[in-house]
Amino acid sequence: MRNTRLEIRLLSGAGGAEISGVDVAQDLDDETIGEIRDALNEHCVVFFRDQEIDVAQHKAFARRFGELFIHPNYVGMGDDPEIVMVRREPGDTGYVGEDWHADTTMSAEPPMGAILYGIDIPPYSGDTMFANQYLAYETLSDGMKKMLKGLRAVHSDILVAGPQAGKNKGRSTKHRDGADWRETRNSHPVVRTNTETGRKMLFVNKSYTVGFEGMTEAESKPLLDFLFEHGNRPEFTFRYRWQKGSIAFWDNRSTKHIALGDTGPFRRLLRRIQISGDKPV
Repeated sequence: MRNTRLEIRLLSGAGGAEISGVDVAQDLDDETIGEIRDALNEHCVVFFRDQEIDVAQHKAFARRFGELFIHPNYVGMGDDPEIVMVRREPGDTGYVGEDWHADTTMSAEPPMGAILYGIDIPPYSGDTMFANQYLAYETLSDGMKKMLKGLRAVHSDILVAGPQAGKNKGRSTKHRDGADWRETRNSHPVVRTNTETGRKMLFVNKSYTVGFEGMTEAESKPLLDFLFEHGNRPEFTFRYRWQKGSIAFWDNRSTKHIALGDTGPFRRLLRRIQISGDKPV
């Protein structure tokens, strides 16, 4: 990474970096945006503390990295289709992000990333964990890498949205589950390349990947189960403790993440904007 004016502190050996010395509410120059992008590519997730951003500033910052992505399963569920409010209230029995996943990978062009901003944060609990999918791929055996080369996986939102998923019960953040909902289904390479860096990563996740192209679900399941669990081995993971005004900006290509469901009696509210991506190669 080139010399930087930003202060970057690594969060763990597996990934993640906290950036200080920047106010993302400001109109940042191109060099600063480039340095943030470089840090994102290198560390998979970048974090900022003590930020104060309204909706317009949040969108403006996200747009410096690409067009905004509108989540198809939350359209019409809030006032602004470009915003998803990730909310958990005391007494909720379910919540968004309770399995290891990458976001919205059933799309033909899944989001490149997401920027999540902490508004109401418990005094403890409600952390987010991330898993580095570069490491997940690089630590596979040569035989496994050879087998996965050229293999494509089918991604669908059948498990996480729509009336059959049953995810809205007991959850404050609701998805579309009406009779007009339709499944979105696309296939992507199991091993994906980041076109910005040339690095390869594992690109399957439990929430959206339902099988391999050309195989039945039963035939796909044993290998998929292995890849799911391999992708979030402890040594590939790192954990972020939220504070009010914290921001997490993750590369949705090279990471999986999971929200921890230990908020108990506390309210947790965050604002998320997704950034459009390209067709996985």
